[in-house]
Amino acid sequence: MKRLILMRHAKSDWSGGPSSDHDRPLNPRGRLAATALGGWLAGHALEPDEILISTSARTSETLVGLNLSPKINTQFLRTLYLAPADAILKTLRGAKGACVLMIGHNPGIGMMAEAILTDLPEHFKFMAYPTGATLVADFDITDWVDADWGKANARHFTVPRDL
Repeated sequence: MKRLILMRHAKSDWSGGPSSDHDRPLNPRGRLAATALGGWLAGHALEPDEILISTSARTSETLVGLNLSPKINTQFLRTLYLAPADAILKTLRGAKGACVLMIGHNPGIGMMAEAILTDLPEHFKFMAYPTGATLVADFDITDWVDADWGKANARHFTVPRDL
């Protein structure tokens, strides 16, 4: 079995500071949400052994807020910045960990969450996949290369407002 934690970055700051979307940081609410999500992961004993993350400032700050072990194999990948679902799946197929955390952006991350599942969570925010949305899904596979659409079972889903 392989486990995927699929997270959209926390709420970013639209006040106009950085000159590019890639450099946009989290806002104060986003920083609080990232910390709450880290607590939620810890409370559910969900510590990944591999992290695949977009190179944007807001995904990096989300990761910092999660307060995970610095020893986790972490790859910052430009290909995950605003990636569509098929590119996210392609990246996942190269993963090596038993429990992989991916942090990215909508619409791709939400589309990926929907497309990999056999049954969707009943949470009313799942289809919107708002900032900080986090899905935990299990694949009945031995190697990530076999990950595919409609092959995962949802175990948990949360959004920062639930926390």
